Amino acid sequence: MKDVKFVGLDVHKKTIQISCMTESGMELGNGSIPNTPESIIKAMKGIPKDAKLFMESSVWKAAFVKMRELGFDVTLTNPFLNRVIAESKKKTDKVDAFTLVDMGRGGYLAACHVPSDVNMKNRDRVRHRQKLTHTCTSMKNSIHAILLQSHVRPKGTSFSQGWIRQVRELENPRINAFLEVIKTVDLQIARVNGEIRDAVKQSLDAQIIKTMPGIGDYSALVLASEIDDIDRLVRATKLCAYAGIVPSVRSSGDAVHYGPITHRGSSILRWVLTECVHSHVHNAPNSDISIFYNRLKKKRGMAKATVAAAAKMLKMIYWMLKENRAFVENYGQDVSCGKHSGG
Repeated sequence: MKDVKFVGLDVHKKTIQISCMTESGMELGNGSIPNTPESIIKAMKGIPKDAKLFMESSVWKAAFVKMRELGFDVTLTNPFLNRVIAESKKKTDKVDAFTLVDMGRGGYLAACHVPSDVNMKNRDRVRHRQKLTHTCTSMKNSIHAILLQSHVRPKGTSFSQGWIRQVRELENPRINAFLEVIKTVDLQIARVNGEIRDAVKQSLDAQIIKTMPGIGDYSALVLASEIDDIDRLVRATKLCAYAGIVPSVRSSGDAVHYGPITHRGSSILRWVLTECVHSHVHNAPNSDISIFYNRLKKKRGMAKATVAAAAKMLKMIYWMLKENRAFVENYGQDVSCGKHSGG
């Protein structure tokens, strides 16, 4: 296997299909191994360290990290853009692995950005908190449904101490079980919130983003970890495209049609941006974003105004990070946060 220059890895939950190819395009082997650290180490022993590896961003993380630890140059590719594989009439693991390595050898694969180790951990933190919050919300909705079916309306604010005391007096076993789960999940959310606050203190990008009204620790860390390195994006519009909040375009000849936003990229990033827009409009009603949002809302409605304002907010965040500026309504004043020497 000394002649191997390119390796395609079709990674699945339980197995990895590996195709090895020479520089001239000759396939030297195509086989499957279990997706375990031990199997990966054993299989990669015969592969030269200067070989280039290609894998799609599906079930990628564990295998990708292990390959990097072994010293290999791994390129993570975008399966959405690898249409040759997606639209193939003969689609098997062997064919996918071969096509992946062959396209990689020719330089036809669309690479994905891989965040730094720190931001990869921060992404895990914010996603973990999101799942905990969704679990808690689901339990609360279940309690409200039970109360509605029982024609019971406790007094006070939902899930305040007095409200919970009234609900517990009903001695409903389902409600009590949900309340215990909510109590446990709330403790875990509080723990993760502490980790997020500590992570924001260690992230200069998150600190800069947090200076914008309406953005707290959680949203700032989501934005900073999803953007990762602002210098890899040459224009603010590239960041909007990365977030999937630019309109889709279809053109043929002189006809150009603009459709809904692409929705590509991170869904949590788009969700946080839309939440931040409403919070920003409430906390900074005289900012450019708020004025733009309110003007467009009257013409096009809340939904379109929110998306457009989110794109405007993201462009402003782009320049805040690029120029190392905290948010100010008048950009004539420079507030440095100490990241870039040219700030």
